[in-house]
Amino acid sequence: MQAFLHQIASGLAAGGIYASLAIALVLIYRCTSSVNFAQGELAMFSTYMSWALVQAGASWWVAFAVVVVGSFLLGLALERVIFQPLRHKPVLSVVAASIALLIILNSLVGWLFGHEMLEFATPFGGVLSRAEPYLSAHEVGVLLVTLAELAAVFAFFRFTRFGLAMRAVAVNAPSAELSGISTNKVLAVGWGLAAVAGAVAGLMAAPIVFLEPSMMMGPLIYALAGALLGGIASPVGAVAGGFAVGVLENLLGAYVVGNDLKLTCIMLLIIAMLVLRPAGIFGKTAQVRV
Repeated sequence: MQAFLHQIASGLAAGGIYASLAIALVLIYRCTSSVNFAQGELAMFSTYMSWALVQAGASWWVAFAVVVVGSFLLGLALERVIFQPLRHKPVLSVVAASIALLIILNSLVGWLFGHEMLEFATPFGGVLSRAEPYLSAHEVGVLLVTLAELAAVFAFFRFTRFGLAMRAVAVNAPSAELSGISTNKVLAVGWGLAAVAGAVAGLMAAPIVFLEPSMMMGPLIYALAGALLGGIASPVGAVAGGFAVGVLENLLGAYVVGNDLKLTCIMLLIIAMLVLRPAGIFGKTAQVRV
């Protein structure tokens, strides 16, 4: 029973990383009606920047704060330079641009830092060392940081004027513009917040998966599965789906198919959701009468 509870608790910690990355995917989807396939590489790039700051002598939390701000600015810049000109182009153009950005960032990090695995120490070791046997200190820290992030996102969208403006643009951008909301500003901030959410996911994942240019490929797939499971247009659904996929991944790997096939099962889950319920569990299916 203790091993089973450990798998669930550890799955929730991993699910926190997927939930954070799923939030980023949802933000971009609501801005572009497309999945940003470079979201994992953006998170990886931010994590490498944080590692470089730590190697230069900065504390972990100072590097965290600097990278969060830098990620926000990077998200703004990408939206302005690349994705704003594509806003009224076919969705395939946005998909192609995100895949190109994925390849560029992966190659750039490999060129700058190499392809060998690097260690990135957790900042939670001494503070939360009594968390065992169900969770490691880092896993407890991941849950705490993720829950704090999700609470901040909820408060932003629920209680701030800019958050309400973002919700209005996501529902009906033309009507939001007619009411005086700057769609360009709102969408740029959405990209910035998505980059921040991805950076948090990368920083929480790095002590577990180690630093290397493809470190976020797996988490991105699990996050996408969580977002599709809960609802790619629903932030609440994406969070719930991310945690659910984290637990499911652990249970599949430990008791059902083993670690070699658990990713295959998650891919089957993605296909099943796209076929059976594309809007996700928490999503709403739009019906148009003609």
